[in-house]
Amino acid sequence: MKWFENGKLNFAVGFEDTFVPQSAPGRRSLDEYELTKHYEQWHSDIGLIQETGANHARWGIPWYLVNPEKGKYSFDWLDQVVDRFEEVGVDVIVDLMHYGTPLWLDNGFINEDYEKYVAEYSATVADRYKGRLSVYTPMNEPLLTCMYCGEFGYWPPLLTGDDGFVKILRKITRGMMESQKAIAQVDADASFVNVEASFRFDGDVDAPEFKDQVDFLKKRRFIVEDLIMGKVGSDHELLPWLRKNGMTDADLQWYRDNAVRPDVLGVNYYPLVSTVEYKTGEYHTGGPEDTLPFKNDGVEGLKDALHLFADRYDLPIYLTETCWPGTVEERVQWLKDSVAAVDELRDGGMNLIGYTWWSLFDMIYWVYRDENKPVENYLAQMGLWDLKANDRLSFDRVKTEAAETYRQLVDQHR
Repeated sequence: MKWFENGKLNFAVGFEDTFVPQSAPGRRSLDEYELTKHYEQWHSDIGLIQETGANHARWGIPWYLVNPEKGKYSFDWLDQVVDRFEEVGVDVIVDLMHYGTPLWLDNGFINEDYEKYVAEYSATVADRYKGRLSVYTPMNEPLLTCMYCGEFGYWPPLLTGDDGFVKILRKITRGMMESQKAIAQVDADASFVNVEASFRFDGDVDAPEFKDQVDFLKKRRFIVEDLIMGKVGSDHELLPWLRKNGMTDADLQWYRDNAVRPDVLGVNYYPLVSTVEYKTGEYHTGGPEDTLPFKNDGVEGLKDALHLFADRYDLPIYLTETCWPGTVEERVQWLKDSVAAVDELRDGGMNLIGYTWWSLFDMIYWVYRDENKPVENYLAQMGLWDLKANDRLSFDRVKTEAAETYRQLVDQHR
């Protein structure tokens, strides 16, 4: 029986694990484990899971550290981490890729052999921990990665425009597919959870100045999974756009011939940033340095985001990230409201198998990469535990009422 086929609502906690190790003039490297001091406190951090009652955890491997040189691996620390997860007794949904590539991989995602290297890394991990780790996310939020790395030129390899987006899209999706196949070859019992960000649009979406753009973005939010599952045929709405930006008929045939399906589709939803509100007379690029007019659609937005993926793909759905960055009281309320919404969807027949609070403790806002202030200036208070700077150049973990509420919700569902 697979890890998710138990009929109950699974509860997970996540560890923010963004890794963009490449630095540049005016831009610092971004490693959330380093910034939050998880490398120092990993043993006790993982122990916190026991206080939540969660039976799943989303945790990522820093590829650039585990595979520091081409063909060479260093597993000493990761071996200890896997031991600790077994002690705690949770199933780990392993993030193999969370935005960044190793420093030795020239040009990152657009390296000619990217697919080969990421598949090799994925299979090496799966083979080493066979029977101990078995649930994998080949890449977290691939669509957002295409946007940041290929459309906006914000993260390496700094491509821009539709052409850049499709270049990254082609490499990332093929890498995900090759990774899944490589893992399955070394571990026939492995399961796969593809995790995607949700994008919603509201406001003056039918205004002439926005209609074409919004229609396109609504179609594009599914392009990663459509390609991976071999759903881009001659009638696909984005076929002309893909061809215009470098995707050949041979490429598209390759996707259909090599299609893979994950076991579960993960959807990430944040009430404060998952819905863009278009306003007549205002224009925004949508890039990370442009503050979009977001709209809080609360639980209705959450239910819609989950339905968008559940209705399109015949797969179990997992809410793989949600939270409320703000006061503890606001976090507690969102916990209650969002779990109630998940229960409502399950009662209505949706094959919704899990709920994830992201993250277990606070994270560091990504803008840290672009500025030069001390790390404590970039705390995003969104965890079940708060991070509090101490006099040891580190962070204490401070339990909040949100952690107690999470545990109460878990107990109610057991």
